[in-house]
Amino acid sequence: MGTYDDFSVSGPTHMMGQPGSSPVHHCLPCKGTYVLESDHTNGTKLAPSWWESFHFRQLKVLSCACTCIFCKIHGSNARFICGVIFEYVPPDEARHHPSAPRYIVAFRGTMPKDPTIVGDLRLNLRVLLNMQQLCHRFCEAREFVEKLVTSNVDGDSSTIWLTGHSLGASIALDVGREMMMGEGINLPTFLFNPPHVSLAPVANKVGMSEEAKQDVHLGSYVVKHIMGKTILRPQKKHMEAVFEKLSPWVPELYVHQRDPICSGFIDYFELRKQHQEQCPRIAKSAATLAYRDLLHPCAVSGFGDKKGRQHLLPSARLWKNLGQDGDAHGLQQWWRSNLSLSSERYSWP
Repeated sequence: MGTYDDFSVSGPTHMMGQPGSSPVHHCLPCKGTYVLESDHTNGTKLAPSWWESFHFRQLKVLSCACTCIFCKIHGSNARFICGVIFEYVPPDEARHHPSAPRYIVAFRGTMPKDPTIVGDLRLNLRVLLNMQQLCHRFCEAREFVEKLVTSNVDGDSSTIWLTGHSLGASIALDVGREMMMGEGINLPTFLFNPPHVSLAPVANKVGMSEEAKQDVHLGSYVVKHIMGKTILRPQKKHMEAVFEKLSPWVPELYVHQRDPICSGFIDYFELRKQHQEQCPRIAKSAATLAYRDLLHPCAVSGFGDKKGRQHLLPSARLWKNLGQDGDAHGLQQWWRSNLSLSSERYSWP
């Protein structure tokens, strides 16, 4: 525990009590979820200030059992807080703000100094390998949200928001995709520093010029386009159907160019747009495929890879932090008073 968990020291006190829809309102529930797990471990009570200051109350906690090898060996029944449902409660006699949700479901990311670190790292590896769909934390998160949506008396899915940071963004992204794919329910989704598995951060690290990146990316698109007409034809047809279903869903992605964990989304969308303008047929075909599809036997059969690729999104609004200082992957950057953002909406095809 440190001052970073203390709202009075590290929180956006300059915006206390202000309702509305901004990065602050979207990411604070994530921070509250982090601190709630820290409170659970350390016996402190710092978490409530992170949501009560903005007129939310804790409604329900999602706790997951640790499945790491150490807990299995010792027979531990330890459970960790992974997500929280918050309900918006306007101040006395105040009307519900039109841009405020009724519920926010927030998921935390990796906590290096918490006992949950082993389970978090194990799950990060599963995300890297695109093997997270059957993980208990992802499955329980989907059930968690499905029950909330089913019990929502007003029937308006736009009043239920999903939000997450880092690993938690992967969970929120998975839940949002599943709700749209399976139920046709479009939940507003806000993802802070969502992981994107690609070689783009490597290209940025070695100082590759923008022109060189465009050439490499275009060459990659051409190769994928050819594979989509040959060995990955079944997967291409499957993913085009997936993109059609997902396209009305427009998650909000908050990313930073200097963050290697999420910066791949910047190249994914910006270069995709350029290729759509230059060679639309190739871009439309290649955008639905990943080289890792070659590793899945079902992707080259007639069945398609039912899991899909979480980092392949047909639509999104990309928010880029233009700041040059601070922790590029940290959650705190999104409530700084001098936050400078640019945004653009991307669609498919």
